[in-house]
Amino acid sequence: MTIRKSQAATEGDLEARTKVMAGIAAAHAAAVDLAGRFPDEAFAAAREQRLLGIMVPQDLGGDGASVGDVVNVCYALGRACASTSMIYAMHQTKVACLIRHHQDSAWHKQALRRLCTEQLLLASSTTEGQAGGNVRASAAPIERRGSRIALVRSATCISYGEHADGIVTTARRAADAPTSDQVLVVFLKDEYSLEPIVGWDTLGMRGTCSIGFTLKATGETDQILPVPYEKIHAHTMMPFAHMMWSGTWAGVAAGAVDRARVFVRNAARSTALPPGAAHLTRASATLRTLVAVVGAAVQRFEAASSDADQLEAIEFQNAMNLLKVNASELAVSTVMSAMQACGLSGYRNDSEFSVTRHLRDIVSSPIMINNDRILANVANASLLSAVPGSLKL
Repeated sequence: MTIRKSQAATEGDLEARTKVMAGIAAAHAAAVDLAGRFPDEAFAAAREQRLLGIMVPQDLGGDGASVGDVVNVCYALGRACASTSMIYAMHQTKVACLIRHHQDSAWHKQALRRLCTEQLLLASSTTEGQAGGNVRASAAPIERRGSRIALVRSATCISYGEHADGIVTTARRAADAPTSDQVLVVFLKDEYSLEPIVGWDTLGMRGTCSIGFTLKATGETDQILPVPYEKIHAHTMMPFAHMMWSGTWAGVAAGAVDRARVFVRNAARSTALPPGAAHLTRASATLRTLVAVVGAAVQRFEAASSDADQLEAIEFQNAMNLLKVNASELAVSTVMSAMQACGLSGYRNDSEFSVTRHLRDIVSSPIMINNDRILANVANASLLSAVPGSLKL
């Protein structure tokens, strides 16, 4: 995937560091999947290579990497281990919220400095109780006692929560506030406890360890980001999540196509092209479309990133929401075609050309914030969107 790089994160340096992490992630991917365990080795490498704070501005200790840089890292990691890449994508989405919405808050700037110095890993808590994937509603309120705050939240999914150094969570602004009046708050590891309430024994993305917990946290009012979550969600949380996730899914699809291409080449050396060769053609074409869709979305975001009116425009919000739908569906189609290209060798778990882990991981993509929910949410806005009048971009 080729996306414009930032000047701060030089291409060669960042790619070399990413290659180290991806190599370690690939070496342990099968074990992570089999045991459903956190990819400890990959994130030890991430800390060694100082990859967790790459997007943080240089004056706060980071590389000042662009969103395109980070999506490319997600893509490279996705080719190696889907769980590793998804964890990295979720972490970077939370980091982006702190970077773009701290508004010179001393507490959050210091948190970003610590993140870079100590290579802290941030987890996300946005799903709650029966609301499930409705991230724009929070039941649990922030309780205030002077300068202190407290939160008790039934979080039905906190990916890699037990392995993180901090949690960034949504919450209702106050007990008397409507559920849609939300804030985003950061708690570091010594400020909260997690009591497991839901396990994580799934078909794929097993290493994300997305267990449900009762989250009990205390801290200072300064730990609440000063911008309302409504703005954070529209300007950063949703677009970054969909770009990072899509980078991960494109990487998983690319990994499957890699295997299919080697299988077909090997088969063609001894006989004519195997029956599945046509499926490789389809997989390769679909992958190129997927990469183009993700790249175009990143470029669109970068063009609008500092303009609130553009970020909140219906066309932009629709495009970023539908990126998730389109990328997930293209990724599933690509991996399925790659498996068909490999035939039984792709279907077997014990084959060097197995695509079973890729397929199990990628089928999570339409379900993670369900595509049906997104399509229903944008239905009314779609009525206001004009049909393109030409093919000029």
